[in-house]
Amino acid sequence: MATLAVTDDTFDEHVKNSDIPVVVDFWAEWCGPCKQIGPALEELSDEMGGKVKIVKVDVDSNPNVAAQMGVRGIPALFVIKNGEVVSNMSGAKPKAALQSWIEESI
Repeated sequence: MATLAVTDDTFDEHVKNSDIPVVVDFWAEWCGPCKQIGPALEELSDEMGGKVKIVKVDVDSNPNVAAQMGVRGIPALFVIKNGEVVSNMSGAKPKAALQSWIEESI
């Protein structure tokens, strides 16, 4: 299950109304640290499929949802469960750190 690109228009449908916890990755094409964690998030999406959904929001194309979530720097990661933010973090982290953060949050 690969990561899913979500937009301002589809955020509620895929994130707020999801029946499983969602990890939202706010990123941009020009962001080096965002590109560093991209492959780890893809792997985690495959490994944790069914337990959690991982989606990506390009902040340049979708400024509204980034503003709603209070994103000030990227990469910014949020775990959303039942429509509510349960955890968030920013900056690039190794895959193991991302995985343990996600598991603790869901």
